[in-house]
Amino acid sequence: MHSGIRSLLVLLSCSLSTLIGFSQDQWRDTFPEDSAFVSAGRNSYFVLEPGFRLVLKGKEKGASAKLVITVLEETKVVDGVETRVVEERESVDGALVEVSRNFFAVGKQTKNIYYFGEEVDMYREGKVVSHEGAWQSGVRGARYGLMMPADPLRGSRFYQEVAPDVALDRAEVISTTEAVKTAAGRFKNCLKVEETTPLEPDTKEAKLYAKNIGLIRDGSLSLVEYGFEHK
Repeated sequence: MHSGIRSLLVLLSCSLSTLIGFSQDQWRDTFPEDSAFVSAGRNSYFVLEPGFRLVLKGKEKGASAKLVITVLEETKVVDGVETRVVEERESVDGALVEVSRNFFAVGKQTKNIYYFGEEVDMYREGKVVSHEGAWQSGVRGARYGLMMPADPLRGSRFYQEVAPDVALDRAEVISTTEAVKTAAGRFKNCLKVEETTPLEPDTKEAKLYAKNIGLIRDGSLSLVEYGFEHK
């Protein structure tokens, strides 16, 4: 094949891969489609605006579990990017078990939501006992991942966390047409993803997201309340 034609085909292939955003048989772990970021915004399935809150409840191993996710006013520079801090507080039978501060940013070009890391405090009997799972993009070889694409395509696969030996969560889009009922309401055209990690090959977790709201089901937990906090 002539070198000029070969070069053109390679260029077209790269351009097509960028437009499609994924390969059916590979997990994406780099995201060159965005080179500039902002610390607030939203896309169809993820709200990154200060004051927005989600509350999920359910049963885990027979115990009552609660997860509160709050987009804070606070920002933090991670790997040279100003990110928004999203706090997650998890409790079991009323006792706090984990608090994480997660760092997200929105791609200016695509409105993809990117994940730049997290600080983690694990609790036992009211005391911090571990920071397991903490990581930040740009530290010890870690890179930011794709938390939520602006236009999820069925079958797409991508890493949400790229922190070798620490956090390698990845997601596959299963459906964008799920109907879900929770205590907070009935939701149509929901996004279903399956999360896995090569660090725990036998573990799988399903999550569902509603348009203009975000996470409505996380394993056995379901949405009971959502909206902006009143000051």
